[in-house]
Amino acid sequence: MADPYQILGVARGATEKDVKSAYRKLAKQLHPDRNKDNPKAADRFSDITKAYDLLSDKDKRAQYDRGEIDLDGNPKMPFGFGGGPGGGGRPGGGRTGGMGGTMGGGGFGADEVDISDLFEGIFGGGRAPGGMGAGSGGLGGGGFGAGSRGRRGPAPKGASVQYRLAVSLPDLANLAPQRITLADGKTIDLKLPDGASDGTQMRLSGKGEPGPGGNGDAIVTIVEQPHPFFRREGDDVRLDLPVTLDEAVNGAKVKVPTVSGPVMLTIAPSSGSGKVLRLKGRGFSRKDGSRGDQLVSLAIDLPVDDADLLARLDGWTDLREIRAKLGV
Repeated sequence: MADPYQILGVARGATEKDVKSAYRKLAKQLHPDRNKDNPKAADRFSDITKAYDLLSDKDKRAQYDRGEIDLDGNPKMPFGFGGGPGGGGRPGGGRTGGMGGTMGGGGFGADEVDISDLFEGIFGGGRAPGGMGAGSGGLGGGGFGAGSRGRRGPAPKGASVQYRLAVSLPDLANLAPQRITLADGKTIDLKLPDGASDGTQMRLSGKGEPGPGGNGDAIVTIVEQPHPFFRREGDDVRLDLPVTLDEAVNGAKVKVPTVSGPVMLTIAPSSGSGKVLRLKGRGFSRKDGSRGDQLVSLAIDLPVDDADLLARLDGWTDLREIRAKLGV
């Protein structure tokens, strides 16, 4: 069975930071969008994503380290069925959830017996004709009888496939549709939900791996990408806006970038660095459908060695004690 630590190339004692760093490095190399002519890269991308999702979850990682679950997050089968000498596969039949291996002279699969029948027979369930009976103290002469076949559960679906979707900050704020390439090479357009943020997960029904009971699902996790000048603050967008000295002193109307496109902003006279102006409804989408704001912080940008400015200020000194409130 594949080991998530080996898939990511990290030691068992690797820190959360080490795991994340290893995943990001491999994800850049193997992303389907960068390997359209290499179908094996899509399979490896799916594997590293699955490994990262398990190791980045503290509870699942602990369960895996204790041997309680496999790479797909499925519980490992008791009594070592399918794993010993002569066994035909790993517990749970891999991604499809079937049973492998043999017992006695003949093999049995997910379509022949349910694990609940094993527990009923061994620990005192109802008697199956020719099989194991309650209080019998052991296996009956006929092994697993036909009665167990009638009680089998529904065939399991295929395994879920995990995807991580990188979304730019403006796209996330505007809930812009996103295109994603699945492991089978197909591309689909996704509509982001209200309130989407870093870590939000979306389930695509039937887009996972095939199984006896139908396809599993695809789980898409949003990863918010950093921006050169916008930054997130709750539901608001922050921007530091450079302004000239004359714009700050005399006031002005200037063009300001927003996540939804540029707008005109009025700067009042005598506006100092650090003054914050608010643009309503230019922030991130909330779950109720409303939006946060964009907060614009003014930053006066002074020219270097400007002869005209130096001449204008020659002989003038600002006598205010502007640092008095700091105790100096």
